[in-house]
Order: sequence, then C-alpha cells, then structure tokens
Amino acid sequence: MDTMTSGRLTLDSSELDKFFALAGQKSSATLAAWDPEKGAPVFTVQGKYQARNWTLWTEGFLLGIPLLVFDGIGDEALLKAAQQHIEKHMARHVSNIGVHDHGFNNISTYGNLRRLMLGKKIRFDRHYLNFMEMALKASGAVQAARWTAIPSDPEKNPTCRDAGFIYSFNGPHSLFSDTIRSLRALVVAWQLNHELYGENDRPINLLARSIHHGLTTAKYNIFYGTGRDFYDTQPGRVAHESIFNINDGQFRCPSSQQGFSPFTTWTRGLAWLLLGFAEQLEFLLTLDNVHWSVLTRYFKGYSGSELKNMVMDTYLKAALATARWYRLNSFGDGMVYWDSGAPHLPHPVTYRNTPSDPFNDHEPIDSSAAAIAGQGFIRLGCYLQRSRTGSGMDYFTDGFRIAKTLFSEPYLSTSPDHQGIILHSVYHRPNGWDYIPPGRKIPCGESSLWGDYHAVELALLLKAFVNGGSYHFF
Repeated sequence: MDTMTSGRLTLDSSELDKFFALAGQKSSATLAAWDPEKGAPVFTVQGKYQARNWTLWTEGFLLGIPLLVFDGIGDEALLKAAQQHIEKHMARHVSNIGVHDHGFNNISTYGNLRRLMLGKKIRFDRHYLNFMEMALKASGAVQAARWTAIPSDPEKNPTCRDAGFIYSFNGPHSLFSDTIRSLRALVVAWQLNHELYGENDRPINLLARSIHHGLTTAKYNIFYGTGRDFYDTQPGRVAHESIFNINDGQFRCPSSQQGFSPFTTWTRGLAWLLLGFAEQLEFLLTLDNVHWSVLTRYFKGYSGSELKNMVMDTYLKAALATARWYRLNSFGDGMVYWDSGAPHLPHPVTYRNTPSDPFNDHEPIDSSAAAIAGQGFIRLGCYLQRSRTGSGMDYFTDGFRIAKTLFSEPYLSTSPDHQGIILHSVYHRPNGWDYIPPGRKIPCGESSLWGDYHAVELALLLKAFVNGGSYHFF
C-alpha cells in the first residue's frame, strides 16, 4: 500500500480513494439536482445546494469536481456528465467581460480537460484539444483585458502608468485578492502562444500582464508589519480589496467585501493569496533566461536576471508572510475562523495545540479557507525544496495536517442526505447569506462549491505525491 508520512501524520492511498468515492457520490447527486435555468449552485442550505446569482462564479467548480474525481479514481460516468455540461454551458464564461474569475470557471473545466488529455487520462482527440485550447486562449485574453493601469512608482513618477491590475466585478477601482488565482488563465493562454491585441493592433503580452498584477497585489493587498497604517503590526495581514482612484491611478485605501473590516484579515482572502503566489512561484521557476530577457521589454530598468530576482523575491515574500500569518492564527488542526477580527471572537483566542470547534457559539470556522490554504502550504513547501531557497518540509506538514482534518469528521460530510463534501464553510457573513441551524447562534454544518472543489484538488495533489505522479495542475 502506498503511504505518505509528514511529521507525525500518515496518509495512505486507500484513505484518498475513499475520499474520492465519497466526493463522487456527492458530485453526482448535486449534478442530478442541478437546474441550469436557476443559475450555478453556490452553497448549501440544510444540506442542499442553492444558487445565489451574484455572479455565476461557481459553475466551474460544479463541473470541475467530477473531472478531479475522475482523475482520482477513474469514474467514467462523472467524466461524461461533466463533459456534456461543459460543452453546453461553459462557453458564456469564456467570453465573460464582467468578472475577475476566469481561473475559477475556465481553468477548472477546459483546463482540467486539457490536462487530462495531455496526461493520457482520456483519449487523445486533436479536434477536441483544439476546442479546449481555443477556449483557454480566449479566456486568458478576455481576463487580461479587464485592466486598470496605475503607476509602478506613484511617488517618483506618478503620471507613468506602467503597472496595473485585473479589476474585480466591482469596477475599475477595485483590486481583489481572489483574482490571484485567475492569473492561471493568463499564463495558460501565454503557454499556448496567445496574445491579447489592443487598440491599433497593439500586442499585449499575457505573461507580463500576469506578473504586473501579481506585483501590484503583493504591494497593496498584503501588509508586512512595516506600519503602512496603524494596524500594520503583524506580517501577513491581508485586505480583501484595494481601492484606487482611477483618475490618477493612486492607491486610496484597503476595503473588504466579505471580511469583517478592511483592517482585519478575511481568512479566505488570505488563503487565495497563499495558494496563488505559491503556484505562480512554481510556474515561474520553469521559465528560462530567454523568457526573462523578453519580459524586460515590459519592465523598464531591469536586466533579465534582475527582473527574475525581483519578481521571485516579491512573490516569495508574499507567500511566506501569508503562510506565517495563517500559522499564527489557526488551530492545532489547521482550521481558522472566517475573519481574524470578527466581533464575537473570544479574547484572547487560544490557537496553539487547540482543536477547532465548528459548533461554537461565537464565530464561524471557515473550512473552505483551510482547503485553499492547505494546497498553498504544500506548493510553497515544494517550491522551497525545488528552488533550494529553504526547507519546505514544515510547510508541507502544515498542508498535510489540514488535509487530515478535512478528510475526517466533523468536517467531512458523510451523510448521504447532504450534498456537500466538506462541512462548515462560510460564504458571505456580512450579507447574512449563510444558514444558521435552529438552536444555533452562528452558521455551521454547510458546504460551498469552492470549498468542495479545493478539498478535492488538495486530495488529488496528495495522491500525486503518494503515487509519484505530476502535481502540476496548469
């Protein structure tokens, strides 16, 4: 039996296969109950997935989960069902100019199908591959076109808008932390030798644009304990959103859509950044000197080696800061509250060596933040090992611990009457969208599609390590 050990924790392939089988059952039930006319399911209410048509940002997770399960245990029925739905419903996401979530929708579907075909998990079909790659090219370009230009050095050269970011669905003033995972859409399109063309047929390099977005996010959405504001005392604090004046490109203030406040850390936002920067570091490590030399056309004043060092150092600093913050603000089993400054948290919170309690009466645990962060920790550990910039085993163990917690009760959803895979996820606490069971004071016992998807993706990552396979997903 194939077994993996990290620290004092052990995981074998049979545990993962059981998890995949359960996830497959849940995914089949959710797909069977889904009515596309009502929009994409988002989160459960009393165990049944419900739509919330804020945007259709979760449809890619709905159809991506069966692809991941197929990759894990070869469930052909799930593969066929996902393919049929993708071909029928996902084209609208490829050309969606109003959102920042192309990575969530299109990499999870077209990207996973392409990966399965290139990995010889499904039959090779040149025409079908061309179909998927056309979708991915268009998606990366459409996402990159949603761009706000800002100055890279607002103090010394405030009128030179040579940097920028992919703006959120809130509008051109808004930079979300979530968007770091949509950089995969730009990168995949670039890998397919695609370019975005702007006014007067000006080519826009998608890789360069992805790096500009990453640098802007690291600069403004993550705090490093350097006193940027009164509350910037602990490295790794994260703002869900950064607000800019679009008239002059100047940063104005931090904000939050789903967290408690701009000055506390919404833990899912931090998890997106931890995973996003870690996976981008892994990707950037594959670039050669020629690639970095070409990129200097879009980053003035740098040689290829200087640019590489600057970008890699910035991304690593961001990943390490968020990882450190998570470690200090998570329970002994790797779980976290939904926001570090939620108003009813006990003071002080005892985290170290203490298990989480998703049934507490003060503030919700967010298992979806943990599912995302778990993969981030593992990828950060892998990057540190491969780049020889430090030991990554402690980070790998952090991710491993999160997985062990998620894949067992009370976080694993074992009831056949509940459509979710991972319990105790939080969607939008400020808007009051999360279900509170009778007799309870806070939300608990429910699932989200992004939490489920990232838990299955985490399981697939671990299975790749157990079996010695590829662990790169884009």
